[in-house]
Amino acid sequence: MSKASGWFSGRRLNVAALSPERYAKLVLSTSRIPFLQVVKTSLAAIVSWYVCLLVLPAGQTPIFAVIAAMLVVQPSVNQSFGKALERSVGVVIGVVLAYFVGLVFGQAAWAVLLSVVLALVLGWALKLGPTSSIQIPISAMLVLSLGATTPGYAASRIVETLIGAVVGVAVNLLLVPPVALQPVHEAVARLGNEVAGILDSLAHLLSDETTINERTEVLLAARLLSPMRAKAAAALASGEESLKFNPRRSVHRDVLERDGQLLAMLSILVTRVVGMTRGVIDHYDDELPGEPIVGEIVAELTRAAHDLRLVILNADLPGTRPEVVDALPALTAPLMVAVPRSEHWILLGFLLEDLRRIHEELVEATAR
Repeated sequence: MSKASGWFSGRRLNVAALSPERYAKLVLSTSRIPFLQVVKTSLAAIVSWYVCLLVLPAGQTPIFAVIAAMLVVQPSVNQSFGKALERSVGVVIGVVLAYFVGLVFGQAAWAVLLSVVLALVLGWALKLGPTSSIQIPISAMLVLSLGATTPGYAASRIVETLIGAVVGVAVNLLLVPPVALQPVHEAVARLGNEVAGILDSLAHLLSDETTINERTEVLLAARLLSPMRAKAAAALASGEESLKFNPRRSVHRDVLERDGQLLAMLSILVTRVVGMTRGVIDHYDDELPGEPIVGEIVAELTRAAHDLRLVILNADLPGTRPEVVDALPALTAPLMVAVPRSEHWILLGFLLEDLRRIHEELVEATAR
């Protein structure tokens, strides 16, 4: 490649990197916050504004109250309580700091910068969280910039913030706090059906002639179970967060606990199934399907997949569509194991032991 063509190639890459579409993706989001969240935030800002007008002296604009109300309204009530506490602590410390800086150094422009530095150091020294640590310098800077150094002004700013925080929590508490359970149901059902699909794929690998590409695809699908399990666990954590301090928690708590139990069982099966897949792929040869016990293992794999789908179906996860299966469990009595060839006995014994443990998990899940 010539220097000219290399320059033009690099130039095109730079232009692409600086394109408006690239920066638009950084600003715009494919998932918006719920419209209910917009309504609640707007209502909290309006209510806190008028409450402050009634409580505080005339002529003061309740900026701190509106800011506090908007920041406190969060997706869950528990998060609102946390934001209210962090915001209140940061504002109180920041206003008090600005008051004393104003008394000592007056309203000089450099006093604002000094208050910001002192606020950051104070937040670090007190081991405050990120929200409170940033709120301290912001509050100090706003108070000093407005040129108010009287005790009454500082006290009014603190009262404003407390009013905004209380209004934000109250609005989020009273206006139907969202319960994030549907993502949990979908993630758990999807994980369960995918585990069942891997069991069926293992049965296919052991019963029919397969290519290396087919076996590799099954292994890749099995490895994707771990990220799916992590996603389901994250959805469960979000669901539990949404129920904290939620007035409707008693209605949904049992459903979420059932999802948690099902996810715990599926987490065990994921570990088993990934190990079984890895073992079959690593020790596969053309003579493996001919082993006498392999036919029984294939049947048990198919039955395990059936019973796992049955467990998902009986869990009756709202909003999910599990595959249609027979209504009765399919796992049967213990197997009679014939002696396999020496090169296969470790793999087959490993598969049988994992099937036994999968059987126990499914029986316990069915009995719940």
